[in-house]
Amino acid sequence: MELEILHGIQGLHREWLDPLMIFLSALGNHGLFWILLSIVLTIPKRTRTCGLTMLGAMALSFLLGNILLKNIIARPRPFAVDPSVRLLVPEPGEYSFPSGHTLNGFTAATVLFLYFKRAGLGALLLAGAIAFSRMYLFVHYPTDILGGLLLGVADALAVYFIVKKRKERYGKKTSL
Repeated sequence: MELEILHGIQGLHREWLDPLMIFLSALGNHGLFWILLSIVLTIPKRTRTCGLTMLGAMALSFLLGNILLKNIIARPRPFAVDPSVRLLVPEPGEYSFPSGHTLNGFTAATVLFLYFKRAGLGALLLAGAIAFSRMYLFVHYPTDILGGLLLGVADALAVYFIVKKRKERYGKKTSL
């Protein structure tokens, strides 16, 4: 069924849309955009806790998603199962589940949303667009995206609440 969904998405391909999807996907490569955003947020005092929380949550996501789940589940990517679709991006080398692009995006965007609603909403939309691009480019299944989204939100919430409890316990003078 998931391949049917992906083949349906392949029907959306347009000459003008392909470069946009490639760009969105590249924006999520290695979580670099989200990591850089987190680092920038650590600079001003007003956003420092948010930036540090994002970095902590993404570290947790990396460990649970990329190191643990990807290697335990070892799910082949859609293009490996159905090589009939021409890829517009280089073949990713890791396993498929969960989507790392989606995991990083929703982890960072959820933390940002918890601290700054308006900016976070924009980040969540961007994370969703990056996630969709991964299906459009035929490198992830819908459940890879769903798994990355759910794990990312869960990791973000867990680290956010740990930081919040720590601040409540030790007072607002601590940087976390």
